[in-house]
Amino acid sequence: MTLRDAWLPALLLVVFAPALAAMASVWSSVDHYSHGFLVPLVSFAALGRAPRRLPSFDRRGLVGLALSLAVYVAGLVAGSVTLQGLALVGAVAGGVVLLFGSTGLRRWAFPVGFLVFMVPLPAPLITPLILELQFWVSAVAVALLRAGGVPVLREGNVLELPGGESLFVAEACSGITSLVTLVPLAVALAYFAHRRFGRRACIVLAALPAALAFNLLRAVATVAAVRRFGGEVVIESPLHEMAGLVTFSLACLTLVALSAVLGRRQAPA
Repeated sequence: MTLRDAWLPALLLVVFAPALAAMASVWSSVDHYSHGFLVPLVSFAALGRAPRRLPSFDRRGLVGLALSLAVYVAGLVAGSVTLQGLALVGAVAGGVVLLFGSTGLRRWAFPVGFLVFMVPLPAPLITPLILELQFWVSAVAVALLRAGGVPVLREGNVLELPGGESLFVAEACSGITSLVTLVPLAVALAYFAHRRFGRRACIVLAALPAALAFNLLRAVATVAAVRRFGGEVVIESPLHEMAGLVTFSLACLTLVALSAVLGRRQAPA
């Protein structure tokens, strides 16, 4: 991109500044969207992988820009951060077509498409998912504990332990943070580390079971710790606060290890 073409990104930045501010507010206040700050950086880093010689100027990009602006206005009127964010991504795509043609958009499909991960999901979609994850973690944790000889009872998201203590599987324990954050990380890892579609797909598909498995391990370990040390000691312990970070780190290491194994398999002998 030359200085002559820099006017469009600058204009989009000004027009969509309210959308960026609204999304940044969500990123800084909701744990499972905190990765939003890093998404544009990953997209920018991915630009270096695209060929630099691209066709220039295609008026069809104006259509994409017009549609994106219409969605943006609707998002502002409705107060929907999701619509505003999607409109921004659409405007970036339209701008790429306008400046570099449809060929440019195809070649920069990953950097542009990856920006979708910075858009917060609408509450009517994410709230039922959180509830389902809470019930799933509660049910599977109880099944595993009973299989291990621990007579745990479950009422909804509350686990009743033999000693009379109870644990509530809260939103933070549902695994939503690991799930929502691990998927874009897996996509970025697959893109930068591998070129074959099969290996990329393997890493991305592994994100879901990795997030769920380690969060389930966290729930079971918490119950075991409460039985051993007592609820007050465990829940108020700094280690309990760090449990989410530990399980997410383990899930990340699992994806990195999988990527390394796939990399060795594709390396020449």
